[in-house]
Amino acid sequence: MFELQSHDFTGKSAAYAALEVQLRALLHGENDFIANCANTSALLWHSLPYLNWAGFYRLDNGELILGPFQGKPACGRIQVGKGVCGSAAIMGKTVVVPNVHQFPGHIACDAASRSEIVIPLIKDRELLGVLDLDSPKLNRFDVEDKKGLEKLVAVLLAS
Repeated sequence: MFELQSHDFTGKSAAYAALEVQLRALLHGENDFIANCANTSALLWHSLPYLNWAGFYRLDNGELILGPFQGKPACGRIQVGKGVCGSAAIMGKTVVVPNVHQFPGHIACDAASRSEIVIPLIKDRELLGVLDLDSPKLNRFDVEDKKGLEKLVAVLLAS
């Protein structure tokens, strides 16, 4: 049985390290990618403060298609190269957006979103999709979030 633990995110590095241990335990023994994405999005949703969406888009035929998530209903499909998710996918690197209203071409699935971070899921040099986190708070995501979330994505991809 898995038990969700709370973390104090005033010390983000330590909190992400603890979250990584928790994610490894949660995914241990399961190799189904969709199941692991579902549990990862639920863990992030319940662990990270100030989120209004946490989930995945998977790449299929050059398009990002909605995958497991937590939060309000979301856009079902996003073209690669469009919005924050599509930009992270085409660049193959994490995109941190302090204010989504200043990001050209931002796709607003939830009008309450004010900042966003998107981490591409790349395994064996192949893009599988993206992890997308939205926040109703401006400047919610920083370099520590980027590093911590990239480590969590590495754990997911290794499962």
